[in-house]
Amino acid sequence: MNLSIFGLGYVGTVIAGCFAKAGHRVLGVDTEQTKVDLINSGRSPIIEAEIEDVLRDAVANGSLRASTDAKAAVMETELSLLCVGTPSQPSGELELTYVRRVCEDIGAALRKKTSRHVVVVRSTVLPGTIESIVIPALESSSGKKFDRDFGVVMNPEFMRESTAVRDFYAPPKTVIGSTNAADGALVAKLYDGLPGPMIHTGIRVAEMVKYCDNIFHALKITFGNEVGMLSKALGVDAHEVMRIFCQDTKLNLSPAYLKPGFAYGGSCLPKDLRAMTWAARSRDVEIPMLANITTSNDAQIKNAVRLITADRRKRIGVLGFAFKGGTDDLRESPVVTVVETLLGKGCELRLFDPHVNTARLVGANRRYIEQHIPHLARLMVESAAAAVQDTDIVLLGNINDTYLPALKTLTAEQRVIDLTSSGRTPETAAHYERLCG
Repeated sequence: MNLSIFGLGYVGTVIAGCFAKAGHRVLGVDTEQTKVDLINSGRSPIIEAEIEDVLRDAVANGSLRASTDAKAAVMETELSLLCVGTPSQPSGELELTYVRRVCEDIGAALRKKTSRHVVVVRSTVLPGTIESIVIPALESSSGKKFDRDFGVVMNPEFMRESTAVRDFYAPPKTVIGSTNAADGALVAKLYDGLPGPMIHTGIRVAEMVKYCDNIFHALKITFGNEVGMLSKALGVDAHEVMRIFCQDTKLNLSPAYLKPGFAYGGSCLPKDLRAMTWAARSRDVEIPMLANITTSNDAQIKNAVRLITADRRKRIGVLGFAFKGGTDDLRESPVVTVVETLLGKGCELRLFDPHVNTARLVGANRRYIEQHIPHLARLMVESAAAAVQDTDIVLLGNINDTYLPALKTLTAEQRVIDLTSSGRTPETAAHYERLCG
């Protein structure tokens, strides 16, 4: 294909060379004449392993050249890839001047172009940027309409500095966000023959995925560092700890727990986290990320209460209040905390959990309920149907198949608020929403 790549910085230079090597005809565009001259002489404007050889060969065989002429680049190509910078402002907000300016330049060229053109955003931008910045700038400067006259696709990159060329040819995944299947398929052809899953999704999801990746990488680095500092203070070999930790691919390095849902609870996680943060404080070791996990968990509980009480309706049926489905363990159950808070706000509650029977509760479970919800027995009913009957809101605290028949009887006036991360949407006429997503 004929490609124009706007922005010959780190990403733009690497993909210009690699796409040219793959057999596409590439025209790089940049406002800096120095970068253009370097590319045209077969040299790289960035320091990156292997890219110099790739650029030299591509320029030599005529598959790559560079220019400052945005209009000519659009007229000569069918796809324009945006790789301009999106630096931070002092507030943390993205500086989108370069994105807007490039879109205006492309739009001005599109005004006189008769064939369909697809703009592919590879710059890292927040969800909503394509809808609020990219498309309006293209439309206003071209006089044409998105989707009817031109396409826009979000195609985030996942290359790392120092291994970018290798990452291009062995991507962990390729993500294409579009509203037009034909545009998405056209962009997908660029990656024919490359390994890794090809994922087609919506534009906003594709914008968000790159941030999710980078934030998680930052989180992993910080987690390793804080465990390392705490281990050292406790006289433990941190490298051995993390070596063993990383061998667990069932729960640790896996999709386990990485689902938007509700707060954690139970007898282990809260207790162990408190013990470790105490151990750090007592040894003057700063672990701000680990120490604030509880703060974040508490915020999720408050978010749930806000969602439940948003429309001020008071009759609430709760299906599942053990900390996890399939257990009667109520210790530090976040749903119990929600119930306690709702009682304090004057809500009328009915509770049902097929695994919880106050007559059978003993030991720590009984003590926890007596301390936190002493009126539990009065609030409990014998069935899911009884819990949801004549209620305004049905709160799903955990998942159990016995709830489904009752959920199917709900009316459009009732709200279902699902705190679980099961991904199982019950068949119900009621208004259904999750706390996350």
